[in-house]
Amino acid sequence: MNTSLPACCTVPTRHWPFPVAMPGAVLFSTRFKPTELSPTDFTVSAIDAPASIQRSVAKRQAEYLAGRLCARTALQQVNAELGVQAASIAPHLGEDRAPIWPAHITGSITHSDGWAAAIVAPNNAWRGVGLDAETLLEANRAERLAGEILIPAELQRLAQLPADQRAQLITLTFSIKESLFKALYPLVLKRFYFEHAEVLDWTATGQARLRLLTDLSEEFHTGVEFTGQFNVSEGRMLTLVHI
Repeated sequence: MNTSLPACCTVPTRHWPFPVAMPGAVLFSTRFKPTELSPTDFTVSAIDAPASIQRSVAKRQAEYLAGRLCARTALQQVNAELGVQAASIAPHLGEDRAPIWPAHITGSITHSDGWAAAIVAPNNAWRGVGLDAETLLEANRAERLAGEILIPAELQRLAQLPADQRAQLITLTFSIKESLFKALYPLVLKRFYFEHAEVLDWTATGQARLRLLTDLSEEFHTGVEFTGQFNVSEGRMLTLVHI
């Protein structure tokens, strides 16, 4: 496959920003500028744009392209490390707007404010993975949103924090619940919302623990706990949940 780097994106870079390794997983990220999106970027990078993306504004097109570019690059790396001779194409967009991955792969894509990333892992080691990036909420906005994102128990813990730490916790709660949804949805095919999960605790080193507050399946039901990780860099919260 002959491809070129799209004009709006930097070369995807492999790195691992989280405190705990996830063996077999590969994460790539890129920066993108919607203002530099070229009409030929999808063609030269050999990434298909579904009709909904073709009709969208430049920002949505650029973030979709950047995310798929990272996903394909990560998939190529994982296939090479597994010794799998399979075409490493960017995942298609499913009817539920979730990426459709190859049968041997689990993965997740995210983007936020000119930055995109994808994580890919073999699904014989990891059943589900969710990656989410969010710009850190400004203090006043975070306080306004707290009641929509945090359940009462989380609001009680929030009230015990110094004022300068509250916005970061609210951002973390929002993002890591998004990551939990991304990791679980392909396994249960049921939607759930902020009030259906609780962040139990977190550490200064970037680890967190969550609990499900709704029944999604026989396996994933009220009370089941999950571990997550997070990283704060360049004004961005990046969270990961893996199953």
